[in-house]
Amino acid sequence: MDLHGGMVVARFLAERQVAHLFTLCGGHISPILVAAKAAGIRIVDMRHEANAVFAADAVSRLTGRPGVAAVTAGPGVTNTITALKNAAMAQSPVILIGGAAPTVLKGRGALQDIDQMSLLRPVVKQALTIKRNCDILPVLESAFQTATSGVPGPVFVECPIDLLYPESMVREWYGGQKQDTPPPTLRERLLKAYLGRHVDRMFACSFETMEAGPWSPTETAIDAALITKAADILRQSRQPVAIVGSQALLQAAKAPALARALAQIGLPVYLTGMARGLMGRDHPLVMRHQRRKALKAADTVLIAGMPCDFRLDYGRAIARRATLIGVNRSRRDLRLNRTPQLAVAADPGRFLEALAEEGTFPQERWAPWMDLLRKREAEREAAIQAQADEAVDGINPLHFLKTLDAFLDDRALLVADGGDFVASAAYTLRPRGPLSWLDPGVFGTLGVGAGFAAGAKLCRPDAEVWLIYGDGSAGYTLAEFDTLVRHKLPVIAVVGNDAGWSQIARDQVTYLHDDVATVLAPTAYDQVVEGLGAKGISIARPEEIVPALEDARRTAAGGRPVLINVHIGRTGFRDGSISM
Repeated sequence: MDLHGGMVVARFLAERQVAHLFTLCGGHISPILVAAKAAGIRIVDMRHEANAVFAADAVSRLTGRPGVAAVTAGPGVTNTITALKNAAMAQSPVILIGGAAPTVLKGRGALQDIDQMSLLRPVVKQALTIKRNCDILPVLESAFQTATSGVPGPVFVECPIDLLYPESMVREWYGGQKQDTPPPTLRERLLKAYLGRHVDRMFACSFETMEAGPWSPTETAIDAALITKAADILRQSRQPVAIVGSQALLQAAKAPALARALAQIGLPVYLTGMARGLMGRDHPLVMRHQRRKALKAADTVLIAGMPCDFRLDYGRAIARRATLIGVNRSRRDLRLNRTPQLAVAADPGRFLEALAEEGTFPQERWAPWMDLLRKREAEREAAIQAQADEAVDGINPLHFLKTLDAFLDDRALLVADGGDFVASAAYTLRPRGPLSWLDPGVFGTLGVGAGFAAGAKLCRPDAEVWLIYGDGSAGYTLAEFDTLVRHKLPVIAVVGNDAGWSQIARDQVTYLHDDVATVLAPTAYDQVVEGLGAKGISIARPEEIVPALEDARRTAAGGRPVLINVHIGRTGFRDGSISM
């Protein structure tokens, strides 16, 4: 077959070292999928387009390089919008390639033809369309450059179907004449001439001579004077606190260097989002509890890689008297809700590395403050343990999560889908190392689990990937266990099953006195995945926990995905936790 646009797309992706292409098949993108497979790219076909994007998002977060998904036109594209917005909110450099109607038939009622660009522009960092074969490589180059530069984010690339097939075939489609047909009318001749000129414009360039250009993501340079000033502020402080968010981990390969920098500075640090686990399981500088108290007492707060949004009570969680140092790639996020005394528009990870090189910091002077924070940590851990020991109907979720935390090994990579059980997991599970925790991010999207887990397992085949579900969030992606089975991705999923949307019901019932729409059935999720080819385990008593975890580990080691359906009781652990 002649060289065609699908091959050019595939060749470009291979040159950019894209190892996996996540998809749900469709006629509008078939040439890309076939060519990508031939180019050595693994095609991972999912059961829903959103999950293809979630999987690509996981790749982006774990590698720092664009994860790529391809979906068909119309409903294929619209099905991805939530996942794309989640990636945008998480500042994840995802590339979505979407099929489209033939160029000459746009707006004429072609199959699955809609104005995709108008829908996608408000959702992604950039939306691009290919109109000629000359555009394929420049558009893809722009997509990769935009997605990874400055504040990263998803980019949508629209590829009309007729630009993905060989020129000879397209000319036949648009100008071919069947044998034994009568001489064409004037109108038919004019139409043929128009279509011929249209095809000439479409294929103005030679596929054979197309070569991709260089790729060099751009970053804002860090003003050395600001680094020195930040160091001086910290040296004058007595009760400093650092908060490190996901944006500090955008350069995934530099995570170990970032961990060393934080250790060298010696600040007490709270890690959020993708930064969880950055410094290992039990690093003495890492605080996990009583953050609000710490921020109210701190005289200096360094926020690296997150804004003062609802997670920090819109800036009100930090005492007004405190000196605030903010570091963020986004100038908007840097000053959102509260303007730092020292605002640094730069990559937070690089800033912290540079800060560590500014010399020594007064860790001895900070020692009493550190001792106080550690005392609070111990008190909170004791309180959680006491709640974990309480008897409830079924399995106490805190007891299960504490047991799971003790069971996890150093290879564990945790994927946290949304819900009350998962939020409890954030307090009890300790990620083992850098980039070993994946959660939806600030958007709070439910249903990321199976897509994230698939992408994570492909990126880290030697890791034990544990997917933590609430029973509500599990309902979004259980069908993807078919994908996990077919592609031999032995993920271990855990469902905290209390037959309800507990996080919502807690406040709804308290304040509105009605549980409408918050009640689920105690569904046998273990049996559902059995039907999809995975192994299912159901437990309802505490003594069943460890045998179930051991069974799950053996099953996954044998190459089969597994789900543990944990019938949990309800506790008051997260009363009053809803965010506004």
